[in-house]
Amino acid sequence: MGDTACMGKRLSLTAYREGILRRDRVVLARALTLVESRLPADQELAQQLLDHLLPHTGRAVRIGITGVPGVGKSSFIEAFGTYLTGQGKPVAVLAVDPSSVRSRGSILGDKTRMENLARNPLAYIRPTPAGQYAGGVASYTRESLLLCEAAGFEVILVETVGVGQAETQVQGMVDFFMLLLLAGAGDELQGLKRGIMEMADMLVITKADAASQTAVQAAQTAYQNALYLFPPAASGWLPPVLTASAHERTGLEEIWQKVGEFLEKTRESGYFEQHRQQQRADWLLACLRQELESRIFAGQPAWLDALVGQVSSGQTPPRLAARQWADRLLPHS
Repeated sequence: MGDTACMGKRLSLTAYREGILRRDRVVLARALTLVESRLPADQELAQQLLDHLLPHTGRAVRIGITGVPGVGKSSFIEAFGTYLTGQGKPVAVLAVDPSSVRSRGSILGDKTRMENLARNPLAYIRPTPAGQYAGGVASYTRESLLLCEAAGFEVILVETVGVGQAETQVQGMVDFFMLLLLAGAGDELQGLKRGIMEMADMLVITKADAASQTAVQAAQTAYQNALYLFPPAASGWLPPVLTASAHERTGLEEIWQKVGEFLEKTRESGYFEQHRQQQRADWLLACLRQELESRIFAGQPAWLDALVGQVSSGQTPPRLAARQWADRLLPHS
């Protein structure tokens, strides 16, 4: 208890490990902060911790949730999370907030928007800034996910920043990808990227209570027809189009039932484990790119400043300058 209470100091590896395994929220929060830290000593300790906790991970259902602006992601997640905890399932929410490109700051308001779920003893919400990482997730979301799994959370909901061209990284860390939409399918379909539709394992029309039944049914038909135009998914799963109301708490049971059907089908076919294996391989490559980038930009020699000046003044094309830089760092054999 002394270590847990001493918030200003880094804990020992044993204290982090034991605290997480007994689902100590204070220790979990501090471990997540450790993972997010850029300090070399913290990064080293975080990697040791993840190595020790790895045998306790991999058992949770990982669900990615994204949606168009105004769809009510936080309200849906609070309602869905509350439903799951009502079924006795501990739920962790990794809610990624957009970061300012200029200030690097983020709002981190998800605990405010999910007040009831935040107070639920079976739920844990961790808002994190996306930073400069593409794909609608934070660079350390995968590590955070593993820590929450080790802490015994059975369902982990990853809320992404939003729908965009780079909104693909989340699929590399979840088992099931849910796209939230609104009724009014004609306009919505025009604004959606084909890729995000193809990645979705389920489409959910939210705020079903706020739209007419006719509009909701028309939206369901339009979205389902659009899905038929895509090639079959590698999972062999045809994404359903469901409706839900966070306000009235409707549609949540059917959504969870369909998630269960997907998991059963993909586990039987072997796709589930194949997908996770591919995710781990992709994670390795992503980590390698990040590690190389951090080492390359750790120090900028004078010649690099000169090269940047040449590009800024228009004397050298950016791609040529990049090749010259790469040749100096990694010359061809």
